[in-house]
Amino acid sequence: MSDYDLIVLGSGPGGYVAAIRAAQLGLKVAIVERENLGGICLNWGCIPTKALLRSAEIYHYMQHAGDYGLMAANISADIDAVVKRSRGVAKQLNQGVTHLMKKNKITVHMGDGKLIAANTLTVTKDGKTEELTAKNIILATGARARDLPFAPADGKRIWTYRHAMVPPEMPKKLLVIGSGAIGIEFASFYNDMGAEVTVVEMLDRIVPVEDADVSAFLEKALTKQGMKIMTGAGVESLKASATVVSAAIKGRDGKVAQSEFTHCIVAIGIVPNTENIGLEALGVEMDRGFLKTDPMCRTNVPGLWAIGDITAPPWLAHKASHEGVIAAEAIAGGHPVAMDPLNIPGCTYCHPQVASVGLTEAKAKEAGYDVKVGNFPFLGNGKAIALGEAEGFIKTVFDAKTGELLGAHMVGAEVTELIQGYTIGKTAELVEADFMHTVFPHPTLSEMMHESVLGAYGKMIHM
Repeated sequence: MSDYDLIVLGSGPGGYVAAIRAAQLGLKVAIVERENLGGICLNWGCIPTKALLRSAEIYHYMQHAGDYGLMAANISADIDAVVKRSRGVAKQLNQGVTHLMKKNKITVHMGDGKLIAANTLTVTKDGKTEELTAKNIILATGARARDLPFAPADGKRIWTYRHAMVPPEMPKKLLVIGSGAIGIEFASFYNDMGAEVTVVEMLDRIVPVEDADVSAFLEKALTKQGMKIMTGAGVESLKASATVVSAAIKGRDGKVAQSEFTHCIVAIGIVPNTENIGLEALGVEMDRGFLKTDPMCRTNVPGLWAIGDITAPPWLAHKASHEGVIAAEAIAGGHPVAMDPLNIPGCTYCHPQVASVGLTEAKAKEAGYDVKVGNFPFLGNGKAIALGEAEGFIKTVFDAKTGELLGAHMVGAEVTELIQGYTIGKTAELVEADFMHTVFPHPTLSEMMHESVLGAYGKMIHM
């Protein structure tokens, strides 16, 4: 038996950050992981997918070298080499987390963890079980891809995101079911790599959590790139053979058509990893499989905390990391600031990129706000034109009465790097004058952020 101040179950971006912050605050910390340090995000999610997308982006630019006055002949892609690079990036970062555990004197226990009491869990590996105790335990077990009930992923023809990162072969004709961030990112990657891609979304627009203007622009851009986008549609049946995937797709008109694809990616959401870890016996309160927590990440069981994808949405790595810090500081006796979900940015790394924070225009109006909206196009920005990336826009939504920034929504090149400017503004509760009086460097894409704010108040300069 080992005694700790804190045990963290799960070493993803929530878990390992919580462990590090707790150790920095002087607590004796252990972390339990059943597979790879860094969790899904680092090993099979956020990071390796960005490596894949970077390769696809470069491949795209090579194919359009002539647009930049350059010559490139006999361009080709090696999917095995692309995947190998991606896995190398994940391995490097996994080793980085291992180093951080040692640096912060965090004890790592590899194996399957299971709660047997609010302050006790067992760790089982290779048939051997050890018991660990702690004054506090943080659950950070993450989530996994949701399967279609009538066609579970087989890793051969029907894939989840995990299979799509290490494809046994390059798809020729790919069906992507679901148009959230994961689905659209893989659709974008494989489309850029040369696959014929069809996206099916049961709601009336793609990336449905985003502002309607962003959804419409992205659908038009992806269609222009050669994708087939089907919204208001659903897959009625899916059957895989040794060589093809047959799908019965019900269109917006209610008619069902049969189509064949070489492969299919299912991206219809996540399932929290809350089974078989002892929650039921402890009486932990849950909501549709997700753990209920207070603003400091406490569950209803004293000494038991929960962060990340096993709690309320949004299910994002950076939200999990921030929750890890909040929980660790609360456990250590500090006074952390609760997180406002409306101040959590969301990013989709397709081509073009999508990023947003706060309320959409429609949600703001539903909430009763009288709004002022600014919308500035990439075409009006010198840096965007020089980059050859003049497609996209930045939209800002303000409370007309107070000048408070309610939301910001972007689509275009590098917007995932720009959104944090608005996120800081929302967190600091800045108003329109604060943005207007800020000097933005020239020439940069960030100037569009300024122009969008100016546009909301009829002061736009470059359009």
